[in-house]
Amino acid sequence: MHSNLYTITFLRHGESVGNLENRFQGHADFPLTEIGRAQARALADRWKAEGRYFDRAFSSPLLRSRETAEIVCTALNVPLELDPDWMEINNGLMAGLSDEEANQVVPLPKFMTPYTHFGRTGESRWEVYLRAGKNIQRILDRPPGYYLVTAHGGILNMTMCAILGIPLQADSTGPRFMFYNTTFTTFTYEPEHHNWRMLHFDDRPHWKED
Repeated sequence: MHSNLYTITFLRHGESVGNLENRFQGHADFPLTEIGRAQARALADRWKAEGRYFDRAFSSPLLRSRETAEIVCTALNVPLELDPDWMEINNGLMAGLSDEEANQVVPLPKFMTPYTHFGRTGESRWEVYLRAGKNIQRILDRPPGYYLVTAHGGILNMTMCAILGIPLQADSTGPRFMFYNTTFTTFTYEPEHHNWRMLHFDDRPHWKED
């Protein structure tokens, strides 16, 4: 083990009521479903059996992320900090709406640049990318160790882009990282050589879909 090595695991929350109802979530504060709680417990049981260890965990304060993090951190006895900078993309007037409702209230523009605001009053992808970069910086300003981040698909996608040096593309082009419910990925970082390593992605053997 390198004494200056960071190991950071990025985890998406379990299934939420908003996921189940197929709504644009953003900052709309949906709790987990019973399936979502079961997913989080299954992950906690797996990590406990594997002897997984974290020095500290960070979570978005939105219910779906916070509940997931609390289930995992309680099982593993990990100190948890709530950090609003890990909240999902602010999608403005789209928050909490179904596809049909969003099309009536704030239809998506025909073309979106990285500077286009979601839901007219929300963030742009560029703003989320910068927020993700700031979040990484704040972790790396801490001592080397094992860290867990529980958050949302949008902010975690921008975090992957920031770590991997992927520039933002216009509209829906460019790579996307499919974080399913309680999917996680782990990176290590060596500051001496600015060396990031992705150890795995889409790791979810603890939960099999029906």
